[in-house]
Amino acid sequence: MQRVKDNQRLLAMEISPVRTIKEESSGSNQLSQVYQLVAQELAAVDHLIPHKLTSDVAMVKEISKYIVESGGKRLRPMLVLLSSQALGYKGEQNVGLAAIIEFLHTATLLHDDVVDRSGLRRGRVTANEKWGNAPSVLVGDFLYSRAFQLMVELASLDIMAVLSAATNTIAEGEVMQLANVGNTDLSETDYREVIRCKTALLFEAASHTGALLAFEADATMSPEHIELVRQFGLHFGLAYQLVDDWLDYAGDTEAMGKNVGDDLSEGKLTLPLIQALKVASAEEQTLIKNALRAKSQKHMPEILAVVEKSGALEYTYDAAVEETNLALSCLADLPDNPYKAALGTLATFSLSRLG
Repeated sequence: MQRVKDNQRLLAMEISPVRTIKEESSGSNQLSQVYQLVAQELAAVDHLIPHKLTSDVAMVKEISKYIVESGGKRLRPMLVLLSSQALGYKGEQNVGLAAIIEFLHTATLLHDDVVDRSGLRRGRVTANEKWGNAPSVLVGDFLYSRAFQLMVELASLDIMAVLSAATNTIAEGEVMQLANVGNTDLSETDYREVIRCKTALLFEAASHTGALLAFEADATMSPEHIELVRQFGLHFGLAYQLVDDWLDYAGDTEAMGKNVGDDLSEGKLTLPLIQALKVASAEEQTLIKNALRAKSQKHMPEILAVVEKSGALEYTYDAAVEETNLALSCLADLPDNPYKAALGTLATFSLSRLG
């Protein structure tokens, strides 16, 4: 783990207002402080969401309410709030923008769970398990369209351009991932492109649009700051997904709120297995590839042993640390304020989930 230690020192040297990963490893206390910083705005987001979910169709209201109120850390809405206020935004439109981001995220979850045939999310039965696939897909479509209705209310073509492009690319990422189910030859480069499109892009869009909102309120702001905030969101999102993929082979079902080994049973080749395959014996490679093609957890204990022995978990952890470092480096030239520091805490929180 020497590379991890080197990365931690890099953080301490480059990012003075943000604690190192090691210091942030407790996670929950620091995250609680971030919530407190934007508690009023988050409460406004939570108040706005049900008011914008109105529909004459009972099932739409029922499923939307179920999925939106099923918990979650509201990370993406927090990115909107923190990014805008880190750049000096003082208005109230960031609340509506944060709700838009949450609607987009929730729509992707509904569609994801149908495609992946997932039965558990955030510790609860998924909507598709409870109501079926067709209603889940259609309500996901409703949430997408409602998000775009709310975008119109913001009256910002720049923000709409970012979010419409992001929504399109996220859909492409979903298709890319689906097309690679059972593909045992997926490269690390292609894997990273999938997680960029499927996951990291919404983190990027949340940060970017928050910054754009601040710029529209103060055109004297440096465009470089907008770009730095955008890149922060991208690297944070990549780190977050890398941690998720690590947890799928080393996490705990109760703690995660979803089943361990889901990626294997869905035929998804993620970084822990990509790296394990590089160093595994021919027999071990056959074991992993057969399990992926069969979407089977039958030999999960043996596969976990191969992953642990290969150093693939450390490799994935190091990759997450590297992306977190890149995210934090984007904050260095931003104005010092509590919201900037909170963005750093949010980024390092992702690593604290590794325990």
